[in-house]
Amino acid sequence: MEERLIKTENMRLQGLHCADCAVTIENTVAKMNGVQTASANFGAGKLKVSYDPVKVTYPDLVACVESIGYRVQSEAHQVVAKRAIWVSQAFVLTCLAGLFLGAGFLTSFTGMDISVINILTRQIFVSTLLLATAVAFGLYNFSKEAWASIKAFRLNMDFLMTLAILGAIFIEEYIEAASLAFLFSLAELLEGYAVEKVRNSLRELMTLAPDTATIKRNAKEIDLPVAQVSVGETLLVRPGEKIALDGRVLRGISSVDQAPITGESVPVSKETDDDVYAGSINNEGYLEVEVLRNSENTVLARIIHLVEEAETQKAKSERFVEKFARIYTPTIVALACAVAVIPPFLLGLGFHVWFLKALTLLVIACPCALVISTPVSVVSAITNASRNGVLIKGGIYLEAMALVKVVALDKTGTLTCGKLAVSDIVPLNGRAGAEVLAIAATLEQQSNHPIAKAIQSKAGQIPTIEIREFQDRPGKGVTGILDGTRYYTGTQSLFTKELYRDHLSTMQALQAQGKTTMLVGTETEIIGLIGLSDQIRPQAKSAIDHLKRLGKKVVLLTGDNEQTARSIAAAVGIEHYYANLLPTDKVKRVHELSHEFGDVAMIGDGINDAPALAAATVGVAMAAAGSDTAIETADIALMSDDLTKLPYLLTLSQKARSVIRQNTVAAIALKFTLAVGVFPGFVSLVVAVLVGDMGASLAVIGNALRLARTKK
Repeated sequence: MEERLIKTENMRLQGLHCADCAVTIENTVAKMNGVQTASANFGAGKLKVSYDPVKVTYPDLVACVESIGYRVQSEAHQVVAKRAIWVSQAFVLTCLAGLFLGAGFLTSFTGMDISVINILTRQIFVSTLLLATAVAFGLYNFSKEAWASIKAFRLNMDFLMTLAILGAIFIEEYIEAASLAFLFSLAELLEGYAVEKVRNSLRELMTLAPDTATIKRNAKEIDLPVAQVSVGETLLVRPGEKIALDGRVLRGISSVDQAPITGESVPVSKETDDDVYAGSINNEGYLEVEVLRNSENTVLARIIHLVEEAETQKAKSERFVEKFARIYTPTIVALACAVAVIPPFLLGLGFHVWFLKALTLLVIACPCALVISTPVSVVSAITNASRNGVLIKGGIYLEAMALVKVVALDKTGTLTCGKLAVSDIVPLNGRAGAEVLAIAATLEQQSNHPIAKAIQSKAGQIPTIEIREFQDRPGKGVTGILDGTRYYTGTQSLFTKELYRDHLSTMQALQAQGKTTMLVGTETEIIGLIGLSDQIRPQAKSAIDHLKRLGKKVVLLTGDNEQTARSIAAAVGIEHYYANLLPTDKVKRVHELSHEFGDVAMIGDGINDAPALAAATVGVAMAAAGSDTAIETADIALMSDDLTKLPYLLTLSQKARSVIRQNTVAAIALKFTLAVGVFPGFVSLVVAVLVGDMGASLAVIGNALRLARTKK
């Protein structure tokens, strides 16, 4: 099959509210001729299909999905309209099932029941017709899914419930059959409504960015759909309007509420050359913005995409539950078969009683509450985090964060603002301060490191001088030949101790003030020192204190010198720090911390600290909204530079893990308790549905919804 023929389609599904049902959809669609892969995302309510359009068409895919009871809306419609539950077909049919069940029940027990027809010498009563109608209306809501599960050879809840209803009819327990049909239909309806409540957070993200944008073209203002706006065009944003696309301010000054992207509670001032993000709200000023990303690649669009993808990354507890369900359900079904056969046929006990117990076990075997217990919790937590400016890449990282023992932080750009400024220039060996700065700035002009930018900014306009044999030595500095002489600019590790021994006292004096000290020199002498200072983030100390109260060991890892590291660590309340670390040294320290204390979370800028982030149990990137690399590579990304999001992240992850454990244990315990209660007659068919299916499902969903209310 030629690669160019393969198409990928994303379909939004209405009615997908069970993780187990997602597997049935996948299996059904995957069997179609021409379909390569099919993956249903329960959290987002989506189906992703890769297929050969020559062998199967998009309408064929839609028809297949809708044939098993799910409605499809194309990915072109980014937001699925929220429909009132009472106007849905499922609601109407469930109500009709309930009305006919009530009428049949009253007719049976009020002496009003009469025979209306004889079929094969069997009298059919009014109550039987009413209850049969109730069964028909109730079954209609899930009969398609049941048939699909039969064809897919899956013992899911729709198949087992249908089998139980048919079994009840077989032994003429019509009230039980009608009750099952109505209650299960009601359970499906309520479960679907509850799951949609969980998905609301993601839906709210989708509605943040406007559908149209005001663009200036040829000195005229025109309104266009955002999909038709090109990179480089000028976007006009008036006071009170939402910013439609990511861009950079060309003209104007305003404050912008970018809480939907970064989770910042206070509006941020924006002026020329500042970045703005789609979905942010412009407050009082008029802005002209150069569009930097099209509508499909905005930070908001990527957050939505990554959140949806994250919901498919299964947590360890979810994998355990799925494995357990694969054993539990067939075991209970086998037990039900044994109960239906052994007591009546081998032990001579009453067939009717034991067959009814077998049907009850079939209902209890339904794995819905069990398999939904973890994913709804993960979806609720991840979408809550995204609203608060924290992007978690999957349930596995959500759970891993809860188990972290050590929080390791980088200094520059993490504990500090990352906006270094030259504070001191100390010329040595007869050189002038301007000469020292000019040489350092010339060498650093080929580097993007924050220190290099600070030196360049201090120097201003740098004369164009040819640099030969330029080398960037990560973690140490840079070197190159200027006018025939090789110069070095960097940390003391770039030079031999003999060269800077006479200047140690000056260096230490600068470092004692928490300043980063750079040396400038040749192979034979040090010609000057440059001191740079960086402001500690205002919320750093309170965030560190909060992490300690949560029982975490906090460690500072920095490439800076011993004195600067000690000064910064003391200022924010960190007892343990490691200085003069190269990127490889940070990786080594992360491994050592992990070996000694347990799981480690590394917090850094996502670029310079990439090796350490990758080595840690969980890598967390700071201020990721402006960094494509950080968003793509980190396990978790803090969209702003707000350090208080760290305690929030840990609290949310711990709470999520607790909720997941509660849901899992409760679902398993309830299923086993009900199964045991069947034999002495404590659990009937109706109780099995009310408690074991509807009650359990709503309970785990309701418990998961608590995570959506977790605040920073």
